[in-house]
Amino acid sequence: MAQTETAQLTPDAIREAFKTRGGRARDVAEALGLREAQLVAAHIGQGTTAIAAHPDRLIPAIERLGTCMALTRNASCVIEKDGVYSDYHPGEHAAMTLNPDIDMRLFPKHWVHGFLQEQETESGIRRSVQVFDAAGDAVHKTYLREGSDLAAWAALKADLALPEQRDVLEVEDRTPPEGAKSDPSKRELLLKEWRQLTDTHQFLRLCAKFRMNRLGAYRIAGEPFVRALAPAAVPELLKQAQESATQIMVFVGNRGCIEIHSGPVHTLKAMGPWENVLDPGFNLHLRQDHVAEVWAVEKPTKRGAAISVEAFDAEGNLIVQFFPVAKDDNDHRPAWKKIVAGLPGLEVPA
Repeated sequence: MAQTETAQLTPDAIREAFKTRGGRARDVAEALGLREAQLVAAHIGQGTTAIAAHPDRLIPAIERLGTCMALTRNASCVIEKDGVYSDYHPGEHAAMTLNPDIDMRLFPKHWVHGFLQEQETESGIRRSVQVFDAAGDAVHKTYLREGSDLAAWAALKADLALPEQRDVLEVEDRTPPEGAKSDPSKRELLLKEWRQLTDTHQFLRLCAKFRMNRLGAYRIAGEPFVRALAPAAVPELLKQAQESATQIMVFVGNRGCIEIHSGPVHTLKAMGPWENVLDPGFNLHLRQDHVAEVWAVEKPTKRGAAISVEAFDAEGNLIVQFFPVAKDDNDHRPAWKKIVAGLPGLEVPA
């Protein structure tokens, strides 16, 4: 269905199409030429309530729900973690939760549209908090688990509901993918300052200094800091981490939220194009067919060399990052280094 046709869809028509088609809201919205937030908004008054979306108000309210499932995704990867949204640290440009289970970095300017949903399912009512950016794409979702505090849910609904409940939502155009930005003429300057890094968080500032971005810097850096890997390196990494019981950090995010898993991986299962980790309290779902570039990257720090494996799609969007779990204030983990060194390589693209 073309965008010109769907632009005139009424909320009633959207709800009927969703009911008839079935499936995930994201997929149905795309098929209708809508953004997911527009499909959700069409259900306001039908089990859905528009709420304040800013994390400074929302996250403390979600913490009171108790154990929930936190879900963050991009177009190619989904991470799901069970836990409590505790130890919240607000920030104008970046906020965070530092619970060992719910470990997130939040970027408030992208927390634009918020909703509470109560959906009838075969197993009962499924309750969720859903946040979207200005373009109507999902930033973060919270699903209540058995044992979550329903009194806190009712309080959240009463306290955060917006005065105006509209079932038609205006969205902005999506920001186009940035792609790789690099300047090969500045490679030696880049490497010179790369060698002087003392913390991984300095890296993006270094890229910005030379008007590059992460992927652009990786493409021109080369040895000794960067090695191009085959796309198959990602499932191989998960397999090696599982077999060696190596604890890893998995970062999955979008413009508004990054969610992190720290710990082992146990149950791996490939299903069609999806590579999955299906562990209690932690699920990862990766569209392996979306992986176009993978890079093994080393950054010097005061705590030893920090080595990551990072996957990107064909448009240059970051899909997922893998790091070791640092211990004893040391970023260098020999078991992790061994895994990364054994991953299949690929010649650097011209």
